Amino acid sequence: MTRVLVIGLARSGRAAVAALRANGENVVAYDVDSRLDTAGIDAEIRLGGWDDVFLDAVGMVVKSPGVPSDAPPVVAARARGITVVSEIELGGRLLSNPLIGVTGTNGKTTTTALLGAMLATAGWNVEVAGNIGRPLTSLVGVVDDEAWVVCELSSFQLEDVETLCPRVAVLTNLEPDHLDRHGSFDAYARAKLRAFERQGSNDVAVVPRGFGAVPGDAQRVEFAGNDELPAEPRIPGAHNRENAAAATAAARAIGVPDAAIAEALETFPGVEHRIEEIATVDGVLYVNDSKATNAAAALRALASFPGRRKHVILGGRGKSEPYDALAAAFEDGDRAYLIGEAATDIAVALDAAGVTNVQSETLGQGLAEAASAASAGDVVLLSPACASFDQFTSFEHRGQEFRRLVENLRGWGPDGARTKGSSSSGS
Repeated sequence: MTRVLVIGLARSGRAAVAALRANGENVVAYDVDSRLDTAGIDAEIRLGGWDDVFLDAVGMVVKSPGVPSDAPPVVAARARGITVVSEIELGGRLLSNPLIGVTGTNGKTTTTALLGAMLATAGWNVEVAGNIGRPLTSLVGVVDDEAWVVCELSSFQLEDVETLCPRVAVLTNLEPDHLDRHGSFDAYARAKLRAFERQGSNDVAVVPRGFGAVPGDAQRVEFAGNDELPAEPRIPGAHNRENAAAATAAARAIGVPDAAIAEALETFPGVEHRIEEIATVDGVLYVNDSKATNAAAALRALASFPGRRKHVILGGRGKSEPYDALAAAFEDGDRAYLIGEAATDIAVALDAAGVTNVQSETLGQGLAEAASAASAGDVVLLSPACASFDQFTSFEHRGQEFRRLVENLRGWGPDGARTKGSSSSGS
């Protein structure tokens, strides 16, 4: 190819540029943000409004996961017959490592990290990458060829794969999500299942028990939350036992000993922003579940605290999904504090279910109102059921802000007044 165009210059795009340059490619990099800091990007840079001239002499386009398929650069490239691939596809082409791909609607980050812990505990050379926060292309030229790579795969990343073929592909579950981008559940499901399309008879497909057929010709292995495991997982919740069963099935499929799997299950503490216990303040438990970016994930969080009165912060940018089932999961006495763009839509469902809710608008206001209403033994839970991009740059940013706000509850507030929570324990 004459040169490669990389679209989107956040974490994945920057890693793709570096990997391409290390491979000797001529790279032009584009981002719609004209104010973007491009320091350290070794490429010809184009920012701001799109111009089809940027595609001149381009032989391939690499698309960051945040760039939708109907973005002008992607549409223009396909109109010219230029191949468009995802950053994950590029990483798969440039790396020869054996790959375990983990996809699904919920639980894929925890399952990916837990699988990495299982392999590491067994003494295997392993790297964890993908949607979990470390771009796959960032491993190019860095890792040994024999290292296993456990890679979290989002539907956005799987939209544009052509050759990616995991040695083991794992599907944690499949529920409606990202309908605002994919348009329908069927389209979303097809994107997820692309992880299995190119698998052959020597590969392994790990799927939930009773799940329908998946594409490809891999050996099928099923798991369920009630599977007998070599040890009980440290991380709580029925949903995390399902994640543990999926990780165990995948690890066993490649020969990881049960002793190492058991040790990892007993010691793995979980990951940030997934039902993460931040602190107990005046007897109230504060939990950060910012990664709950859809209603199904928030349902799992609610189910993790049965019998305890919950003050749940919900809202953000909606994904064109209903909230009726989520509203029905609230127990007597639970309250909701609604923030962001989807607050009104969520309120309609909560009102219909008779759930007390407050229009809080911002995370800071929601937390303050929840903390004021909570009593010892209650749980204040950030589990938004929405994307973060209306008020935050990412779910991590949202979770970090929640942590900061909780820390303010533990001592002096931002206005200099002593806040509720002058005594605290736990972290």
